[in-house]
Amino acid sequence: MLVISGIFRIAPESRANAVALAQEMARASREEEGCHAYSFYADIEDQNVLRIFEQWESDEALAAHFQTPHMKTFQAGMSGLKILSREVTKYEVARAAAL
Repeated sequence: MLVISGIFRIAPESRANAVALAQEMARASREEEGCHAYSFYADIEDQNVLRIFEQWESDEALAAHFQTPHMKTFQAGMSGLKILSREVTKYEVARAAAL
């Protein structure tokens, strides 16, 4: 399983548009084959930070995700916004257990 975790720091004037793009992206992505989780979250300490969390069945499922029309729409929309920084990391998870 793959886990994607990331942070987008967004200028205040771009936040509303970024949230709208993120909501549509998450909704469409959760419908994809191989997607186990896909959500954006607002940081409780900084309202201009959006966090992303994804779980994918495989590299193939993630690669297919990057080719979807909604990914292209999301990327185009985000490129028009003032994103201060973006840090996204992919983790390969061999085992998971409840805490």
